[in-house]
Amino acid sequence: MQSRSPLYLLERSDVGVVQLDRDLRVIAMNSFARRVLPVEDKEPFEKMVLSFHPERSQPKVKFLLDQAECPVSNPPPMTMIINIPERVLLIKVAKLSDLRGDTASYTLIFYDITELVAGEEPAVQKPQAKRQLQKIPTVSQNRIVLVDIEAVTYIRAEGHYTWVSTAQGSSFCNLNISDLAERLDGVSFLRIHRSYLANLDYAEQILRDDGKVSLKLRGEATPLPVARTSVPRLLEQLGIAEIEALRG
Repeated sequence: MQSRSPLYLLERSDVGVVQLDRDLRVIAMNSFARRVLPVEDKEPFEKMVLSFHPERSQPKVKFLLDQAECPVSNPPPMTMIINIPERVLLIKVAKLSDLRGDTASYTLIFYDITELVAGEEPAVQKPQAKRQLQKIPTVSQNRIVLVDIEAVTYIRAEGHYTWVSTAQGSSFCNLNISDLAERLDGVSFLRIHRSYLANLDYAEQILRDDGKVSLKLRGEATPLPVARTSVPRLLEQLGIAEIEALRG
């Protein structure tokens, strides 16, 4: 439907704008940014922009700002996705230069893309729960590519970021594995390891080798490791009775 197309949603979306000085202190923002961001709580003006973000998002924002210091002339704006309570924001930042080409300030622009990647309504039975994702926003060549949840076989953590695997390959995602685990269907997806989130709809084999358990997914050549503490939950979600060979 046109009313739910990404272009339609972006066209009718408000844009948040935050102005930073050359030392990355917040000096101004528009009214939409004031509504979306916790201005009253954080009191960000004249403070470093990093202090304005949740601790788990700070390394991402720092990386984004560092990338804006591109040594080439007229660098492209950098893009990143971060997760805040109930919202998913697409952030772009650009460095502004003065007449001599020296850094004068930074402009941080964000779009609220929650409606693009989430379902129509928040969870009914858990009003405090985060909205569930229907698509995972990934980044490719400064573009946002929305990956269908059903196509995802597993997600692998890499530091503060993740790689989303499908039959077509892996895509980079700015959201961390904990954010994704909270926003994906808990019936199909299970955090089987600190670094892996598996789609159990693709579960094919449970393997045991020298006391270690792994999960083979359909279409994936390499089994994923399963943490010892995650084995009971894995068996429970798959509807499998306790297997003596997998214990201990």
